[in-house]
Amino acid sequence: MQSFSRIVRLGEGLEKSGSLAQAACDRTIAALKVCADMIHAWEARDVRTVATEACRRAANGDAFLKRVADEAGLPMTAISAEEEARLTLLGCGALLDPAFPRALVFDIGGGSTELMWVAVENGGRPRLLGVDSLPLGVVTLAETEGGDALSPSAYAHLVERIDARLESFDRRYGVGAEVAKGNVYMLGTSGTVTTLGGLYLNLPRYDRSRVDGLVMETARVSDIGHGLAAITAAERALNPCIGAERADLVAMGCAVLEAISRRWRVPTIRAADRGIREGLLMEMMSKGGP
Repeated sequence: MQSFSRIVRLGEGLEKSGSLAQAACDRTIAALKVCADMIHAWEARDVRTVATEACRRAANGDAFLKRVADEAGLPMTAISAEEEARLTLLGCGALLDPAFPRALVFDIGGGSTELMWVAVENGGRPRLLGVDSLPLGVVTLAETEGGDALSPSAYAHLVERIDARLESFDRRYGVGAEVAKGNVYMLGTSGTVTTLGGLYLNLPRYDRSRVDGLVMETARVSDIGHGLAAITAAERALNPCIGAERADLVAMGCAVLEAISRRWRVPTIRAADRGIREGLLMEMMSKGGP
């Protein structure tokens, strides 16, 4: 099996302009051409390509997808927030603990954060009860807040702003009441959570095999997040689990995670280095039989 990923910041500038920036589109298409070459080299027969929040929101999202088809040869479609949540849960649901009847699954992305409220039924089978897509991603937040060091008061203010956006989801599904009963398991699938997993283990370099499925104490994760927010992007970049590409984004992800874990005080968070891609693969494989 072969894998490829690249940070392209497709949502760069979207918050201010409402459209995808030319440079961001060019970067993304260049990365997709690498993917297309790999697909052709492996002579793949079944291919499914999807776009998420940035293309859903952008005024020129359809035009960008046409460029992807024309220039990279990949027919890509923008899926809904509900479909994104369903595929993400399909990809990472195996990491839920069947001892807990409810789970809060979240994905902190570049242009948005997806919240999933999940029932864990007999045998650990997850069933999606509700989903919300918040226009709060690490790229969009970095553009409004800056990606450098934040003072303790600035970080606290940012967390409070994010928390205000969580209130309607909390009220709609009664998440807090279930957390108070000890019924909720928390699972995070995103670059923020997996990066924090590498730092939590003090790894010399990121190792997916050690981070995927890692259960972390929420209080310690919060401490790591505060520490990252307080230092400069250049200092963050020196950590091999972060690197230069994520250095200005990781503090924004920490603020989102801090707001989530502060509102819903679950003692541990499990990291998932899997999600929508694995969900797509599992769905495609299931069409061939058990």
